[in-house]
Amino acid sequence: MKVHQELAALPYAKHLEPFTGEFDRDEDYTGAHLDGGEFEGIQAGSARFDESAFTGTSFTGGDLGRARFSEVWMARTRWIGASWAEADLLDVTILDSVLAGVQAHGGTWRRVVLQGCKIDSLNLRATRLHDVEFRDCDLTEVDFGSATLTGVTFPGSTLRRARFTKVTVKKLDLRRTKALDIADGWDSLRGAVIDHDQLAEAAPSLAQTLGLTVR
Repeated sequence: MKVHQELAALPYAKHLEPFTGEFDRDEDYTGAHLDGGEFEGIQAGSARFDESAFTGTSFTGGDLGRARFSEVWMARTRWIGASWAEADLLDVTILDSVLAGVQAHGGTWRRVVLQGCKIDSLNLRATRLHDVEFRDCDLTEVDFGSATLTGVTFPGSTLRRARFTKVTVKKLDLRRTKALDIADGWDSLRGAVIDHDQLAEAAPSLAQTLGLTVR
């Protein structure tokens, strides 16, 4: 998936307008550029962000449940404890950002790229991920439980204590990760692809999951 590294490279860059208003539920924020600023406890459930950009912004808490992000570009943003529950992300790029304690369960992510991000305790339970790439990211305790994973990859990323309990795998490629540490869910990864080195490292966990005794 092609990733635009600079704001000016976006096909809709010239149409962006500085955001100076307030956040409200069910509002349409097409063409908004949020540049800088710290926001706490915003209430923007079911809002729509189309052809918009977030640069250097920080969000603590708040509700963006059931929001729609379509053709949205984010760089150097911080999302701490925010709710993206049941949100719809389509053609979204997130660069050099922090997502910590974000509740993104039950949503739909399609053609999403996260690059150079630090991701901690992200809740993606029961979320549908289609063509999602975690590129050069640091993921700690991300919960994919009961998610549907189609065309999901982790090139250059580190996974620590990831949870894949009861996932549905249609196309999951775990090769090219820098480190692969799965806390739960090896038994649900039927159809996923790993390399030979990862298989050797995972052997004790797989044996335990399958109830094998190695002597």
